[in-house]
Amino acid sequence: QVQLVESGGGLVQAGGSLRLSCAASGVTFSSYIMAWFRQAPGKDRDFVARISRSGGNTYYADSVKGRFTISRDNALNTVFLQMNSLKAEDTAVYYCAADRDGRALLTPKMYDYWGQGTQVTVSS
Repeated sequence: QVQLVESGGGLVQAGGSLRLSCAASGVTFSSYIMAWFRQAPGKDRDFVARISRSGGNTYYADSVKGRFTISRDNALNTVFLQMNSLKAEDTAVYYCAADRDGRALLTPKMYDYWGQGTQVTVSS
């Protein structure tokens, strides 16, 4: 059974930092491209960042570029999202997702597996 479990969310003041983790089980983690998405109340689920199977290539949404860093540790079956200089508009539920064949790109419905999400709230 495939499971993606996010952790690390919480309440932080604007300008602060959080580090999200997503632990995978039931999959060959290194075979999957991993990504982070976020969804604010009443809005669509938006792409945040994506990382290749080896971790050597990353891609970010313009809104988080320079502030967020995605990384992975294949030995730990975990993907991370370091979030710095947080803004109120970063408030959302953050989800990790796994893409087996590499074609999902920025499209949520193309991802194979999802975590349950972790809430990030940034107070201004």
